[in-house]
Amino acid sequence: MDFERLAEKSLQGEIPTRAEMNSVLHASDEQLPELLSAAFKVRHHYFGKRVQIHVLKNAKSGLCPEDCHYCSQSSISKAPVDKYPLLPRERLLEAAIKAKEAGAVRYCMVNSGRGPTQREIDEMAEVVREIKSQVPISICCSLGLMNEAKLKILKQAGLQRINHNLNTSQRHHPNICTTHTYEDRVATVRNVKSVGLTACCGGIVGMGETDDDIVDMALALRELDVDSIPINLLHSIPGTPFEGANHLTPKRCLKILCLLRFTNPSKELRVGGGREINLRSLQPMSLYPANSIFVNGYLTTPGQRATEGHRMIEDLGFEIEE
Repeated sequence: MDFERLAEKSLQGEIPTRAEMNSVLHASDEQLPELLSAAFKVRHHYFGKRVQIHVLKNAKSGLCPEDCHYCSQSSISKAPVDKYPLLPRERLLEAAIKAKEAGAVRYCMVNSGRGPTQREIDEMAEVVREIKSQVPISICCSLGLMNEAKLKILKQAGLQRINHNLNTSQRHHPNICTTHTYEDRVATVRNVKSVGLTACCGGIVGMGETDDDIVDMALALRELDVDSIPINLLHSIPGTPFEGANHLTPKRCLKILCLLRFTNPSKELRVGGGREINLRSLQPMSLYPANSIFVNGYLTTPGQRATEGHRMIEDLGFEIEE
């Protein structure tokens, strides 16, 4: 496989064939440097050496009726996690200030649950207004399934982005969640775009999906034309159905990130949860295809501290995007 040629096709707006996409996933260890170089060519064209830093805040924890098998906050999880309703406005504002201090370009507040109640939407809108008035940072929310009416309230409050992941392919979705459908998720993403908010939408790999499932997800994200793509690398938390799952290697993770870059060349590509435990010593290499990372942990698991993330970016000769 000529990965340089694949990079050129990507830059010209051509969709890779399924055979080409499978060649990326099946690249040999000897081909990995060439693959990363080709993916970096595409990444550099759109983002140079800039790296976006994002910070998450678990605004509402546990208490979720859904059965998402990967999640420690789901109704079927036995993992010991904190359970609390939506945090007070002051706590969420304080976290936004800390996110800005950590060099984050975007601060994302996440609620567990199927979707927000009207009261939670109104409360979150007030939080967004408060943060916008005091902190120069872009705000994202991940609140579950939503209709256009609720999304419009958040947009009017000044929210800029909504995260709602596809998580996997349409075929594989029933294997990881039965309390809502893949189509429910797609509908929410389309609602986000229809009201004029930017869409953050990605997935999780390492949940027993096939190569075809990864290809299908990459193509679905391209078809939806989302703005930002977080790729989470399964952190198999004890007490969840995926406890003990170990389907990923550092090189496999890098190949998947390269595939997402070729199929969605101009989109933000973020290395999400599980980066530290799955990529291990190869973490820096993920920034050749990706242009964004999370720091200071995830929802219920720790992660790389901001100072360590800054050092990794600087050691590569990259720069933190303001």
